[in-house]
Amino acid sequence: MGIREFPKSTARSKPITIGMRRSPDVSPRRLSDISPQLRQLKYLVVDEAIKEDLKWSRSVEDLNSASVGLTSIEERILRITGYYGYQPWAASYKRDECSRESPAPAEAQMQAGVEGSGRGNCCCWKCSVTQLKKFFWGVAVVLGVCSSWSGSTQLAKLTFKKFDAPFTLTWFATNWNFLFFPLYYIGHVFKSAEKQSPKQRYRECCRFFGDNGLTMKVFFTKAAPFGVLWTLTNYLYLHAIKKINTTDVSVLFCCNKAFVFLLSWIVLRDRFMGVRIVAAILAIAGIVMMTYADGFHSHSVIGIALVVGSASMSALYKVLFKLLLGSAKFGEAALFLSVLGVFNVLFVTCIPVILYFTKVEYWSSLDVIPWGNLCGFSILLLTFNILLNFGIAITYPTLISLGIVLSVPVNAIIDHYTSEIAFNSVRVIAIIIIGLGFLLLLLPEEWDVWLMKLLTRLKVRKKEEIPEGNGDIGSGLQSKSRRTRPSMSSFAH
Repeated sequence: MGIREFPKSTARSKPITIGMRRSPDVSPRRLSDISPQLRQLKYLVVDEAIKEDLKWSRSVEDLNSASVGLTSIEERILRITGYYGYQPWAASYKRDECSRESPAPAEAQMQAGVEGSGRGNCCCWKCSVTQLKKFFWGVAVVLGVCSSWSGSTQLAKLTFKKFDAPFTLTWFATNWNFLFFPLYYIGHVFKSAEKQSPKQRYRECCRFFGDNGLTMKVFFTKAAPFGVLWTLTNYLYLHAIKKINTTDVSVLFCCNKAFVFLLSWIVLRDRFMGVRIVAAILAIAGIVMMTYADGFHSHSVIGIALVVGSASMSALYKVLFKLLLGSAKFGEAALFLSVLGVFNVLFVTCIPVILYFTKVEYWSSLDVIPWGNLCGFSILLLTFNILLNFGIAITYPTLISLGIVLSVPVNAIIDHYTSEIAFNSVRVIAIIIIGLGFLLLLLPEEWDVWLMKLLTRLKVRKKEEIPEGNGDIGSGLQSKSRRTRPSMSSFAH
């Protein structure tokens, strides 16, 4: 509801002496009539001496306006700017309001205040409990991401001692992606109130690919390229484990976050952030130092190049997904990952067969294959991808990303006791630099605004904690003088 206009002569003939009373004598103005005063609101400085009075009077005014039905934003702004003759710091206003109020309404207001504070405390308690649960779920997800990622890396390293076939291992683990949509549907059945059949849920999730659903054209134009990138990412990562230790592989793969930012800035025209540029520089410097730690040997250089290539493919996968497909819901993401598994079975199966007959990846019999290690690696990688894609439903995305960073010290500890790795000063500095760059990339886009607000609140608290030991009489006279004459700094530009 808007504010109706009345003849201007009535507003000028009768002055307004009470605050926020709807009557025919009141002639409210439009926002366009007080635009100069609204511009001055951001420069308004309220004296410390009248802050408590403002708080008290504003609460009383809210109660009065609620009883009369004044809920318009325009009326509130007109009241704040003084067009209703409302002066909360005037003593006469307080005396008039106190004389009008009877004991019964005062008790009702006190009771309403108690009930309001009780509701506020209950709401705050519920919010704190919800955030606490989300945090504990986040800790569980972080531990799951860290253990599954580091466990799959170590298990792959152990598998290659008996079964030297990284592409076959990649193909075997990618086939397990077919389980994404069935697992999602099981969760949908247990959690959702409106249960749908698998066919109905599949058709609803197929809308992610377009109006026509998952057609052959969509399969080859939108799913097949991502299937190739998925296979290249995992194959380069596993092939690098054969060349260098798992600690270097895990820490270098963290650079994919920096590559995602650079590609998003170039391709998607995302917001430029100086701190993320610094993080990308730290990632590149860490890669160079990691190469220098082993003395630029060909074996280590090839391994580092493979990991950097894997991180680049992962970043390209994420950026192209956002560019071509946008954002996906949980069911849509599960269906998309299952489609990648189908693509792997139909079109990538021929490559391990070719590698077997050319004896690039050869094994004498099926009994030689460590099926336990292969299945264990596939289950851990599937668990990692499930937590990475669907963990956002129960916790914060930043906590999920921290699990990848925590896998670096876990792999370092395991490598220290299981392999002959030399943690010299250059390697340690490189690990720290890459980890610091990864953490900087986790900062939200509005981190600088939040930081300024935090510093401002700290300054205000520091000023409020200054003891008032300069004399009560002098401060009383000063506050009285501030009440009688306005401050000139309030309207300074």
